[in-house]
Amino acid sequence: MPAAHFTEHYVPLPKPATPLLKVLQRVYGYLVPYWKQTAGAYLSLFGILALNALIPQFTRWIIDTGIEGKNLKVLGWSVMALLGLTLLKGVLNYFQGKWSEVASQNVAFDLRNELQKKLTHLSFSFHDQSETGELLSRAIQDVERVRFLTGRATLRILEAVLLLIVNLVIMLTMDYRLALLILITIPPLVFQAIRFGIRFRPLSLKVQKQLAILTTAVEQNLRGNRVVKAFTQEEAEISRFQKENDLWFNLSNRSARMQAVNVPLLFLIANLGTVAIVLYGGSQVIDGNLTIGEVVAFISYLGQLIDPIRRLGMIIPAVAIAGAASERIFDVLDAVSDVRDSPNARPMRKIKGRVRFENVSFSYGKNKILKDVSFEVQPGQKVALLGSTGSGKSSIINLIPRFYDPTVGRILIDEMDIRDVTLKSLRSQIGIVLQETTLFAATIRENIAFGSKNASEEDIINAARAAQAHDFIMQNPQGYDTRVGERGVTLSGGQKQRLAIARALLLNPRILILDDATASVDTETEHLIQEAFAQLTRGRTTFVIAHRLSTVKDADVIFVLESGRIMAQGTHEELITTSHLYRGIYNQQLKKQEEGQ
Repeated sequence: MPAAHFTEHYVPLPKPATPLLKVLQRVYGYLVPYWKQTAGAYLSLFGILALNALIPQFTRWIIDTGIEGKNLKVLGWSVMALLGLTLLKGVLNYFQGKWSEVASQNVAFDLRNELQKKLTHLSFSFHDQSETGELLSRAIQDVERVRFLTGRATLRILEAVLLLIVNLVIMLTMDYRLALLILITIPPLVFQAIRFGIRFRPLSLKVQKQLAILTTAVEQNLRGNRVVKAFTQEEAEISRFQKENDLWFNLSNRSARMQAVNVPLLFLIANLGTVAIVLYGGSQVIDGNLTIGEVVAFISYLGQLIDPIRRLGMIIPAVAIAGAASERIFDVLDAVSDVRDSPNARPMRKIKGRVRFENVSFSYGKNKILKDVSFEVQPGQKVALLGSTGSGKSSIINLIPRFYDPTVGRILIDEMDIRDVTLKSLRSQIGIVLQETTLFAATIRENIAFGSKNASEEDIINAARAAQAHDFIMQNPQGYDTRVGERGVTLSGGQKQRLAIARALLLNPRILILDDATASVDTETEHLIQEAFAQLTRGRTTFVIAHRLSTVKDADVIFVLESGRIMAQGTHEELITTSHLYRGIYNQQLKKQEEGQ
């Protein structure tokens, strides 16, 4: 039984209500290694701000001196100077965008690497309770939102704040009465932008979660496409997806409506300032208290304010979205694996293959799967695990390579507690071939050599021959360079299993874990797989989840499990006369095979 069938006590990804400032502080920490690019972007920003402060004053001087003063010479060179300042501003904008994008792309690169590393190392219990689409959403969409936050979004917010301060100081210096009149419109602008961001954050989190659900639904439909068609559930799956899509659509509509109200409202408030300048400033020009150039400069400064503050209405929601996305990313990065190396773990030496369970119990929450299991297996022995579904067979084979840890008791290999050695050194000496074979979208050669980086071409071919796989591989025009479809869909079940056996042979493990179920293959393929199994198990300590009479008869010892306990153990000849439970299993499942021989 695959591990995914277990009911685990692991709590799904936590959703802590972390204050946004703490989340942002952690996010910006990822910019530290790229401080040079970040510093360059912000220095460019300060240069742009200086030019934004200078250009309206220069424009005022051109109007008052060149145009009002009817001085063509001044007008000519000043316009050329204004063009030069504009070009310089364009260059600074280029470098600001380039450097901020490089820094933020590096942040995204680092986050994706961290997520991949974390997801690879997290224990089975985490993946049992996590949905693939949800994790994909965090690794792709959420990281992209954080990239935007650490790049353009933060620059734009800082630009708006500094422009607000600098422009107001300049306007107050030029004419405090007109500046105060304009200043009345600034607080409502800022208030509306911030208010919108606060209200938008929880809605954005709901949108992201629903998008993750949609991603999961698509991923599951693609992965289970054959099952959907086999059970004619196309319409049911379409209906289920439409229901989730409708929910996402409604949430997105709410989001769009909020933004549709926010942006025009910001424009309305900002344009009130322009109206004030035209009315009051115009009257002051008529009275001779202001020049036309000063009024134009005021309008320019206000225009510079309106655009950044208007953008705040869009950027603050983006920051809110990125804050929620950051929380979701850090939920994964902060998850603690149930199974990990202890602080004093040491590499496991080359083992002989003696395995001992000492009073091992194993629970998932309230469900006790194994109950006080003890046994010892000598090096090279073949152990058959027999029992009904849910009896504990899969739990035993999942505990040996530490896919899970026992709740009580300990497991020793060659007298070493497996929790005292590193996971890598332990698992490198254990080979696993289960009925549900996992292959990768790569070449046959790469799939066989998976886990054996230094394997030569000769080693790979010898392993394939021993696994009875070489002949069918060479029937393909590209031989070992033939690409395997995703999850091995281009191969038959028997071919996939033989490739998995070759992969295990190449690893040359001392302990083997096998599932010898061959009910889904034809007689010839079954014979080839059994020959490959015989080659694989020779001289190795082997645990087999038994489905075949030949496997049971060949075993050195059979463990008969029921309700998480070993109810009987011995050889086939011993158990057929001493165990009522074994006789029942034999009569119900195995005797038909004997009669069919």
